[in-house]
Amino acid sequence: MYGTQRPLTCKQLLAYARSVSEIYRALADETRRLLLDELLTRDEQTLFELCTKLAMNHDLTPSRQAVSQHLDVLEAAGLVRTERRGRYKLHTIDTTPLAEIAERWPLRKDQQ
Repeated sequence: MYGTQRPLTCKQLLAYARSVSEIYRALADETRRLLLDELLTRDEQTLFELCTKLAMNHDLTPSRQAVSQHLDVLEAAGLVRTERRGRYKLHTIDTTPLAEIAERWPLRKDQQ
């Protein structure tokens, strides 16, 4: 079973399509891509830190609520994980969903 590609069943296709759609939707917005870029530089950042980095590094000043909503979309797509520590909510990037997309459409032999 391991190491062999099994065709996706109808139920798996529906689950895959939903998660891939969420990933593409999350990546479609420039601000969300910038948030992912900032999380790549350092994990476990708070909302305040991310808002500050958007302002300082990218000259963007969205409200904290807007950034929080962007992070919610990224979390729903599986691209960001959150952890509560005391009164802080820490955000960490998770690139696993991107790898799933790459596995679905691997490079062709003539492109390698």
